[in-house]
Amino acid sequence: MIRLNPGYEIYFGKQNQLSLSSNREEIVQLFEKIEKGSGSFLHRFLKQAAYNYDVAINKVVHKPGKSLRELVMPETIFRSPQFIYSLHHTVRKNIQDPRLRQILEFPVLFLGAKPSEIPSFYRFMNYADMELGTWHIKGGMFMLIKSMQTVAESLGVKIYPNSPVDKIVTQNQQVTGVLIKDIFHPADVVISGADYQHTESLLEASVRNYKETYWNKKTFAPSALLYYIGFNKQVKNVSHHTLFFDTDFDRHAKAIYDQPDWPEKPLFYASFPTKTDPALAPDGKEAAIILLPVAAGLADTPALREHYFKQVIERMEELTGQSLTDHILFHHSYSVSDFQRDYHAYKGNAYGLANTLFQTAFFKPKIYNRKLKNLFYTGQLTVPGPGVPPALISGKIAAKEAISYLRQRA
Repeated sequence: MIRLNPGYEIYFGKQNQLSLSSNREEIVQLFEKIEKGSGSFLHRFLKQAAYNYDVAINKVVHKPGKSLRELVMPETIFRSPQFIYSLHHTVRKNIQDPRLRQILEFPVLFLGAKPSEIPSFYRFMNYADMELGTWHIKGGMFMLIKSMQTVAESLGVKIYPNSPVDKIVTQNQQVTGVLIKDIFHPADVVISGADYQHTESLLEASVRNYKETYWNKKTFAPSALLYYIGFNKQVKNVSHHTLFFDTDFDRHAKAIYDQPDWPEKPLFYASFPTKTDPALAPDGKEAAIILLPVAAGLADTPALREHYFKQVIERMEELTGQSLTDHILFHHSYSVSDFQRDYHAYKGNAYGLANTLFQTAFFKPKIYNRKLKNLFYTGQLTVPGPGVPPALISGKIAAKEAISYLRQRA
C-alpha cells in the first residue's frame, strides 16, 4: 500500500485551492495560517478524536449490537456531551473560515447524514483522515478482492460466482438451506452479506426481523452518481484525491437529506489513481473516477446523467485551467438504478443507514435473526456500519456469532 501525500486537494473556486498534507503538524500550520487560533483548536480536536478512535475501534465496533449496555462504559460516559452535540456545532463554534469548516465537516457526509445530525463523537473520522492518512492499494481496490479470494480459497472456501439466491428455506424455526436456480443447497448456518432488506425478502414474511414500514422510516445514507472516465492525456493541476467544493455545501446537503432531489450544482469528488499508480492506464493516458453524492431513491435517467457529466467536466476545466472535453476517450456512468439492480441496495443507497444517534450500534438492524437461530447478517446495514472496514468487521462479528451457535448446538 502507498500513503498519499498530499492526502487530498480541495478546490473552493478558481485559484482557491488547498492541499492537505499527510503530516499532521503541517495541517495544523495550514489552519493557523488561514485563521489565527484555528491551529490550536485543531490540535485539541485531533487529540480528542484520537481518543474517540481508540474507544470506537477497541471498545465498540466489535460488539454484536445486542444490548444498549454495550455502549455504556466509562469512556463513553465521560464523552456523553459528544453524543448530544453535533460535529457541526463543535466545528462552527470554534472555526470561522468556511473552507476550514468544510474540511472538518465533509468526512462525515459519507456516514450518511448532515454534519448537523452527526454526533460530535464521530470526530474520529477526522483522526482517520488527518492522522492515519489516505492510502492506495497498488493495482487498485480490486486487488483487495483478489487477496480476499486467495485467502478464502486457501482455507477451503468454495466460491460460486453468478449464483444469486432465490430463496432462504426454513423449517421449524431453523434455516435448512438456500435455493439457487431451483437447486437446494443444505446449510447448518447461513450468513448473508447481501443487502439486509433484500435478504429478508428471500424469507417468508413471518420470520423476517423487520417489515417494510421499518425500512421506509429509516434515514438512509446517500446514493451516488459515478463516472468512470478515460482521458487521452494526463490531467494537470489535480491530486490523486481531489474535491470540488466550489458550490454551496449546505444546499447540496439539503438536496440529499431534507428535500431529496437532484442537486442544482453538486459538490463532487474526483479520483485520479494513475497519479499514484501509473500502471492503471496506458502511457500518457489518465484514468479518473468522479463521484457525486445524491439522495437515495431518486429516479435517474440517461439524460440526467449526461447533464451532470457535462456540468462537472466544464467545472473541472474552469477550475483547473485546461481543456478536458476533447480529450475524453470514453465515460461510463453508474447510479441509483444500478445499485438497485446489481446489489439489490434498498432505494439504491450506496452507504447504508445514516449514522445518526438512534441508528448507531445497538439501534442498527440486528446482526442475527430473532426467529431463526442459524441466520446471520453482515454488511453496511448492520453493526458496525458503512464503509469497507466496518463491513468486513461485521463479517467477523457474524462469524463469531455463528461459531457460538454451532458450539452450543454440538
